[in-house]
Amino acid sequence: MKNVFIGIDHPAIAAHDVENLTKWYCDTLGYKVFAKTDKPVYIIEAPDGTFIEMMPKDETERPHRTINTPGWSHLALRVSDMDAAIAALDELGVEWEGPEFEAAGGGRIRNFADPEGNVLQIVRRL
Repeated sequence: MKNVFIGIDHPAIAAHDVENLTKWYCDTLGYKVFAKTDKPVYIIEAPDGTFIEMMPKDETERPHRTINTPGWSHLALRVSDMDAAIAALDELGVEWEGPEFEAAGGGRIRNFADPEGNVLQIVRRL
């Protein structure tokens, strides 16, 4: 069985405005649309071939979350150059959720949120 499960295909984000959030991920983080359905549901692809699914939210109230709230917490995006990533996101007006800190196992991390409040991290591993 252990050779059957080979990795993560995609996390999914239930968005208030699927089209706008998909555009933000493409314009800001360099994703591209891989597939789209009529719902609309988008599968967007990162430069490394990993995916994120964007789908419409339902009417359930969003709970207040921090990076330590139980359950899935945040989406960490690996970058090749932390300083260049921070500078690019600064130019695009991203609001940081605190200073940079050290990654478990070594490296650098910085938190921010997408336009709908989903917590993201950029990570540069050593």
